[in-house]
Amino acid sequence: MKKTFLFLFTTMLILGYSNQLTAQEAESPLWETIILIPDNTKLKTLGENMRKHNQKYHKEGPYQASVYNIVTGPDTGKMVWIMGPLQYRHLDARPSAGGHDEDWRDNILTYVRRVQQGEYWAGDIELSNTGMMGDDPGDYPILFTRYWEIREGMNFGVQNHFKMVSETVKAMPGENPFGIYVNEFQQGDIGRHIATVSFHKSWTDFEKSWPFPETFEKVHGANSWDRFIRNRDATFDNRWDEIWVYNKELSGN
Repeated sequence: MKKTFLFLFTTMLILGYSNQLTAQEAESPLWETIILIPDNTKLKTLGENMRKHNQKYHKEGPYQASVYNIVTGPDTGKMVWIMGPLQYRHLDARPSAGGHDEDWRDNILTYVRRVQQGEYWAGDIELSNTGMMGDDPGDYPILFTRYWEIREGMNFGVQNHFKMVSETVKAMPGENPFGIYVNEFQQGDIGRHIATVSFHKSWTDFEKSWPFPETFEKVHGANSWDRFIRNRDATFDNRWDEIWVYNKELSGN
């Protein structure tokens, strides 16, 4: 891949990084994500039911839902259901009565083999570069998501790493929508502490050169790249990529 990045994705519990976020907590947008493993023998029915459910209960506001298909990586073939952006207070009034929960139980979960993951992700307003994006997920339907797992005891290197990434992305020519998201709750060995996402209008974007290393040294000085890579490798002990593709037919947007 010519583009580094990165979904997605241990909020206030990862001390080194979360201390930097404390001042932003009130404004940080949140997204709820649920990974669904569909029953491949019932995809048609699941798709029809998902579309009806989202367009009835999740069409607008903080409860607006989008659906993405994971097309690369270890979770290929699974679906991601995303609600937001929202704040925690919105969850107190989320759709539940009026048939919502029964519809989800009877018309969605019946056609799903397993619900794999339920998570809340906080967007880092300061470090992300998403100001040029509107509210329509269809404008950037392809998401290059990278998950990051922090090495135990190395929290102090996280903020510096993503600050340098952010400064570089913002200095690159053209529009480069890019988001940094922190997992709100710890999950033990499952990890998935942070997700970075670059947003793309088409697959053709992946054929274009992304001048990240060159821009990095212009921003941070000569010979800074090697130090950056050493800090990255010392701070994180695992990372992996996924491509998500927006499924407008199943979404509430």
